[in-house]
Amino acid sequence: MTQTPEASVAGEATAERPPDEGAAPRVRDPHLDNAKFLAILLVATGHGMAGLDDVALASAAYYFFYLFHMPVFVMISGYLAKRFTLTDDKAVKLVGATLAPYVIFQTLYALFAWTFGDRPFEIGLLNPYYITWFLLALFVWRLLTPIWRRARFPVAGAVLVSLLAFMSDLGGTLDIYRILGLMPFYVVGLALRPEWLEIVRRPAARVLGAVTLAAGFAAMYVAYPHMDARWVRWTHSNDAMGVGELTGTLMRMGLLVAGLVLMAAFLAVVPSRRTWYTDLGAATLYTYLLHGFLTRLFTFTGWNEAGWLDTIPGVLVIAAVCCVVATLLSTGPVRRVTRWAVEPDIRPLFSKQ
Repeated sequence: MTQTPEASVAGEATAERPPDEGAAPRVRDPHLDNAKFLAILLVATGHGMAGLDDVALASAAYYFFYLFHMPVFVMISGYLAKRFTLTDDKAVKLVGATLAPYVIFQTLYALFAWTFGDRPFEIGLLNPYYITWFLLALFVWRLLTPIWRRARFPVAGAVLVSLLAFMSDLGGTLDIYRILGLMPFYVVGLALRPEWLEIVRRPAARVLGAVTLAAGFAAMYVAYPHMDARWVRWTHSNDAMGVGELTGTLMRMGLLVAGLVLMAAFLAVVPSRRTWYTDLGAATLYTYLLHGFLTRLFTFTGWNEAGWLDTIPGVLVIAAVCCVVATLLSTGPVRRVTRWAVEPDIRPLFSKQ
C-alpha cells in the first residue's frame, strides 16, 4: 500500500477504517481516501497562492485553506493510529515511514535550493525545510499514541499542552510549535469513534457542511486583512506574535475550534462512495513531498512575480495548475519512480531479531 500525509505506519497513509476490538480485517474507507485527495489539492493550491497578496481572493483562500487542510490530515492520522503499539517491527516501519524519508527529502530540498535558489548548501536535520516538518510531526505523534490512548481526558490534555507550548520560547528546532500546536487534532482522531464519523456522512450534514464552508470563507474574506499569517501556520509563540498570554491563548483556542468545525464541514461534503480519485487518495504523501519542488521553483525563478498572476484569472489559473499537478503526482508512474525516496525500504538495515 502507498502512503499519504496522514495515515500509514507513520500515521500517514493507509486509509483504512480502524475496526473495533476483535474485529476482522481492515477495509479501506473510500470516504477517508477521498478526503485526503481533496485536502492535498487544497495544500498544493495554498502553496501555489502564497505570495499573491495583491489579490483578495488568493489571500482569503490561503488563510481559509490553512485553517483546516492540515488538521484534516492530522486528524485522519490519529484516527488510523488507534491500534498502534510500539513493537519492534512497528518501530522499524515507523522510522521507515517518517524519519527515513525526512532525511532523504531534507537532503533533496537542500540540493534543490542550492541549485535553483542560489542558497548555501546546508542540511539541517533539526530544522525541517519547508514542508518536511510534517514527517517529524508524524513520528512524534505516533510515539505519543500509547500515552494518549491511556489518558482519561486525552483531548483536553492535548489542548492544554498545545496552549501552554505557545507561552514559552521553544525556539525553531524540529518546528516544535507546529508539532505541539496541531497535536490536538491528532488526539481528536484517536478519540473519534467510527459511529461519530458516520454523522458527517448523512445527507443533511452535506448541506450543513457546504453552508458552513461558504460562511467560513466569507468570514475569512473579511477577517484576513487584520490577521498575521503566522497564526494559521502555528509557527510562533505568543511573545513572538506580539500578544499577551491571554490574547494568544484565546486566539489559538479560536483556531482550534474553527479548525474542528471546518474539518467536520469538509468531511461532510466529501463523497463517501468510491470515486475516480479514491485510489489516488491513498498516495497523498507522494503529492505532499514532491509538489514542494515545483512551488519552490515557482518562487526561485520569480515566476510568481509575473504581473498577470495578480489578477483573479491569474489566481484561477494557478489553482487549476496546482490541482492538475497534484493529481499527476499521485498516479502510479510517479509513485513507481519515486518510491525509493517516499517509501524507502530500510528493513535491510535492521536485524530480524
